[in-house]
Order: sequence, then C-alpha cells, then structure tokens
Amino acid sequence: KPAWREIMTKKVFKSDEEWRRLLSTEQYKICRKKGTEPAFSGTYWDTKETGIYQCVCCNNDLFNSSNKFDSGTGWPSFDQAISSQQVTTKEDSSLFMKRTEVLCNQCDAHLGHVFSDGPQPTGQRFCINSASLKLTK
Repeated sequence: KPAWREIMTKKVFKSDEEWRRLLSTEQYKICRKKGTEPAFSGTYWDTKETGIYQCVCCNNDLFNSSNKFDSGTGWPSFDQAISSQQVTTKEDSSLFMKRTEVLCNQCDAHLGHVFSDGPQPTGQRFCINSASLKLTK
C-alpha cells in the first residue's frame, strides 16, 4: 500500500444514463458493456511515461507505471495492481474461453483480463484496455 495515497474503497454507483453522459462512446462500450479495444490502438499500449493509471470512470488508483511492461500484446500490461483492494476479478466464460476479468473495485468498470503468463516475481499479466484508464503524472 503506497504511503502517499489513501486507498479508496468507497463504492460508486451511477445509472446507465449517467455513465453514457460522462464517458465517450468507446469508454462506455469498454468499461460499462465489457468491450475490448483493438490491439495496438489504445492510447497507453506503448506509453513509457511515469505516473499512476486511474480508472477513467471514478479516478480510483489502479496501476503504477513502475509495474507496466511490454507484453507484446498491444494492450497496456502490468504485473500487479497498486493494491488488491483496488481491483477485483471474476470468471469470464464469454467468447467460448475461460478467462479472469479485471474490474475496478470502486465502480465495477470492466478494465480487461489477468493472465498467469506475466514476468516474475508475480507471474501475472494484467492486460488492460487503454480506454478504461487515465494516466496521472
């Protein structure tokens, strides 16, 4: 837990209409309807800037840029979240495959998926849609 940031766990609830008003069409499709942006198309897939990646829906701190790595997949990839309290996971059986979905723990925004083929020491690869993130430097 970073000493300089208070971990936020207060739930955010908005109506579907409010989310549509607050988010771009792409952000809404990905974050609220569990869409996926095309590989190599998002803002952050190859960004090397330092900072904190926050949820575009609720500003929840999700990932530190120091945990970002180039996975070669075309999506921003991280070996861990800032804290296990910031994200939640659930089984995703859509698209005829078994995956683990990653959600913002504060507003339940769909972020992407986590896989067990990441670098050590965590072995995790959080494969996250750029449209679900904003980088705060």
